[in-house]
Parts: sequence; C-alpha cells; structure tokens
Amino acid sequence: MHVKKVRASVAGASGYAGGELVRWLTHHPAVDVVHVTAFREQGRLLADVFPNLRGFGDHTLNGAGWREMAHDSDVVFLALPHGAAIEAVPVLLEAGVRVVDLGADFRLKDPAVYARWYGSDHGAAGFLEEAVYGLTEVNREALRGARLVANPGCYPTAAALALLPLLASGRVRGPVIVDAKSGVSGAGRNPSPASHFSEVNENVRPYNLGRHRHGPEMEQTFAAAGTPVPVYFAPHLAPMTRGILATCYAPLSGDLTEEELLGIYRNAYTDEPFVRVLEEELPQTKATLGSNFCDVAVRVDPERGLAVAVSAIDNLVKGAAGQAIQNMNLMFGLPETEGLWSAGLYP
Repeated sequence: MHVKKVRASVAGASGYAGGELVRWLTHHPAVDVVHVTAFREQGRLLADVFPNLRGFGDHTLNGAGWREMAHDSDVVFLALPHGAAIEAVPVLLEAGVRVVDLGADFRLKDPAVYARWYGSDHGAAGFLEEAVYGLTEVNREALRGARLVANPGCYPTAAALALLPLLASGRVRGPVIVDAKSGVSGAGRNPSPASHFSEVNENVRPYNLGRHRHGPEMEQTFAAAGTPVPVYFAPHLAPMTRGILATCYAPLSGDLTEEELLGIYRNAYTDEPFVRVLEEELPQTKATLGSNFCDVAVRVDPERGLAVAVSAIDNLVKGAAGQAIQNMNLMFGLPETEGLWSAGLYP
C-alpha cells in the first residue's frame, strides 16, 4: 500500500545544523526532501557544500521564497541565523505549513526576556504562546499535531535531560550550576577568530560565564516543568568538532542516597527511547557522537549535600537536527524513532 510521505524543506541548509538535517532526512523512510535553501550558496550542489552527502539526493541549493516553500511542503525546518525565523514563521503558518525552528526566535515565552537577551524587540510576539518548546521527553503530547515547534538549544537540551528528574524529586534547594563543554561546531560554520584551528586546538576555554543566552532558556524549562530553580551556566569551548558534556551540580535540601537517585532516573527515563541512564559508567561525548542519544549518569556526595548529574549529547543531532526530526515524527503521527534509530560512531 502506498503511503504518502511528508514533504520537508530545509531553510539554511548550508550551515552545520542544516546539513545535518538533510543527512538524516534523506535516510528517513517517511520523508521526501523538497527544497534545500541557502541564499548565499544558492545554485551550488549540496554535495559541493557537504561532500559527505554526495549521492544522497543530489540537491541543488536554491533561493525559494517562503510562499513557494510552503506550497510545496508539509513542514519547513528553519536552520537560520537569529532573527530570520521571525519573518518566516507568520508567512509559513498562514500558508498552512508546519514549522520546526532550530533557532532561538521562539524559545523564550516572554518577549521582554527575549529583548533583554537578544537585543531587539520580537517582531512576531503573537506566535510565542503557540510555539511548543520541542524538548521531546517533556512536551511529547503538546508536540502531537503542533503547528510551530521551537527546537531547544543544544546546551539546554543537555542540561534539562541531566537535571529534570532530580529537580522533580523535590530534593534540590538551588541554585544549580551547569558546567558544560561543547565542540566547536556549536559556534556555527561562519568563521571567527575564536573558532580557528590554532585557537581551539589543545585549548579549553570558558566564555560568557553567567551571561550566555541559553541560561534563561534553562530557567524557563525548569520553571515550566514545575521545578523553578536559579541556574548559573558556565559554557566552555573544547577542542573537538562535535559533542556536549554537561556536568550539573545541585545542592540538596535533604538526605538522598545515590541508589535512590539512580532509581528516580531509571523510572523517569524507562520508556524514553533516546535517553540512556548509565550506572557504573559515566557519560562521554564519543559514545553519543553522530547519534540522537543522550547518556545520563548521577552521583551523590552525602558529606557535602551535593548531587551531580552528567549528560552527553551530540550537539548537532540530539542538540539540533535529530531532536527536530524526533519532533517532526510526533507532529505527523509517525513513530518517534522513525529515521533516527542508529548507533553513534565509535571511536
């Protein structure tokens, strides 16, 4: 029996997240990729921009406008610089197409918070309430049939999956510290002095301590889950291409054994296909490289009244393209793991 496929387009396909989206979508058995756009690269073969995709669709990057994309698509993925989705979303939704935005434009619900952290008023604030925050493990039911999904940031994904079961236990008195290391692909494909090989190689450095835009996104996520807690976010750039390792420190308000905490995490994630709770081992970025998995482990220091939760993800997959496709699957009534069930690369 012929089953109609989901027609998907990717705007911003020349960036790392956009290229990763195309890589996964071309293998997705329920998807036809229609448009791949990149306005600065239009006219080039996608394989010239991403040589790993040679032979997989042989798409040419085009400059299709929003209305043309909407006419030809069931869903449009926006992998665009900050601010661009604010112009695109009203046009796409009006035309009846669904949208998954991988950028930050629709993540923060409060337009005043958005203006504070992104330096401008939100030009489509009327859509903020409708946008479903696409942390799949938390908002699964709201994602079914959603029109607009705000895909979480990579750091908030790692932090939330590490901390939410602990916070839900009611044993944390806060604030929590999220100390996270990211591969340089998280900075995007456009070169900058900080991302040059000679700057990154053999070097680990912190940046935007307590001032990173993902900090308020984490606090919003915890508050929305009914577990509000202050967050101090300390991001670091690590000398690797992909991956995030988040080590999260939470002061405890009462006694909690490591075995009790491990049981809480087992129960929270027992039915989650892409979250693996480790017991003896600790997460490492290499174990999730190139996959949609998140590995989580917890430890308790009873002498200091401290719980530590650690997570590892691939920032371009579970932290971006993979989670976007996981959300798309729910939006269109497909099995959540469709097109994503794949082990990572090791070593």
